[in-house]
Amino acid sequence: MNKAAMKWKWMALLCVSGIFLLPLLLMLLASVKPAEQLTSDPYTLLPDRVLLENYRDALEAIPYVKYLANSIVLCVGSVVGTVISCSLVAYGFARLKWRGRNLMFAVMIGTMLLPWHVTMIPRFVLFSELGLYNHLAAIILPTFLGDAFYIFLLRQFFLSIPEEISEAARLDGLSELGIYWRIILPLSKPALITVAIFQLVASWNDFSGPLLYLSDHEKFPLAYGLEQFVSSYADQTHLLMAASVMFTLPMIILFFVAQKSFIRGITMTGSK
Repeated sequence: MNKAAMKWKWMALLCVSGIFLLPLLLMLLASVKPAEQLTSDPYTLLPDRVLLENYRDALEAIPYVKYLANSIVLCVGSVVGTVISCSLVAYGFARLKWRGRNLMFAVMIGTMLLPWHVTMIPRFVLFSELGLYNHLAAIILPTFLGDAFYIFLLRQFFLSIPEEISEAARLDGLSELGIYWRIILPLSKPALITVAIFQLVASWNDFSGPLLYLSDHEKFPLAYGLEQFVSSYADQTHLLMAASVMFTLPMIILFFVAQKSFIRGITMTGSK
C-alpha cells in the first residue's frame, strides 16, 4: 500500500473515531460547565468556567462508593462464574468425544435465539422461591450455569490448540481435568480474558437484572443507581453529566489496560 493510500486510510479512521468520541467529549465538557450555562446556552461547546465541584456535588447526591462496591461484587462474581462454567462446557464440546456431542452443541447454539424476556418470569419465580430476591446472588448465580455465546467462543479457541498436546499429556497419566486446568487454560488466556471483559462490561451495564431482583437501595449497583439519580435530579444536568462520566470512566480505563489481550483473543478465536 503506497503512502497516499495509507494517508487516506488514517484520515478515514480518525474521522470515524471522532464520530464515536464526540458524545464522550460533549459529556465530559458538560460535566464541568456551570448549571446556568447549560440552561441558558446549552449548545456552546466550551464551558465559561471549569467547575470540578460538579463531581463533588454528584458524589454527595448519591452513595457512589456504595453503588461502586456493589457493582464490583456483581462484576467479580459474574466474571468468575462465567469463566469457570463456560470454559468447562467448552472443553467438553471441543476436546472430549462423546455420543450426541454435535447435536447437543447445536441445541445449545439454538438457545441463543431465545430472548431474555422468555425466561425472565420463570427465573424470577425460581429465585423468589429460593429466597434470593433482593440479593446480588440472584444476578450472580445464573452466570455459573454457562452462556451459549461464551461457550461457542471458547470452544472455537480450544479447537485451535493442537490435539497432540493433550495426547502427550494423557500418555503421561494426566487426567482430563488436569489437561483442562494445567494445559488448555494457560494456553487460552487471550480467549479467557476476552470472555471476562465481555461479561464484566455486561454486568457493569446491566440494568434489567437489578431492576428485577433488587428493591433495597443499599444493594443497587451503579447502573441502577444512575437511573435513580436521573429520576431525582432530572433538572440538574451538570450533576447528571458528572455522574455519567464517573460511571463510564472505569470501563474506558479497563479497555486501555486490557486492549491487547482483548484484540488478540478476538482475532485468534475461530482460527484453526
